[in-house]
Amino acid sequence: MMTPEKRLFFQKQLLQWYNQYQRALPWRAVDVKPNPYYVWLSEIMLQQTTVVTVIPYFNRFIKKWPTITHLAHATQDEVFHLWQGLGYYQRARNLLKCAQVIENTYQGGFS
Repeated sequence: MMTPEKRLFFQKQLLQWYNQYQRALPWRAVDVKPNPYYVWLSEIMLQQTTVVTVIPYFNRFIKKWPTITHLAHATQDEVFHLWQGLGYYQRARNLLKCAQVIENTYQGGFS
């Protein structure tokens, strides 16, 4: 079992490494609070897909639908069209359904 001191040391080492080597990614906020919509969208896109592949798709999605409210009002055909090439269309279908639930049930908020 890891002692609290070892855990704290490990946490500090990991954060130092991350601060030094992190990649600049469009869904990561720099010096501001992260955008939950961007993080959520990127996580769904990154399932079984590489970062290099996802970046242009992510950028196109947020250009067309800058907020979850905008995405919630998209049609399935529109989402599928921009999703083309990412594969696993069930992810796109569920992305849209989830956006609609978040918009309609939680007024577009993640918290």
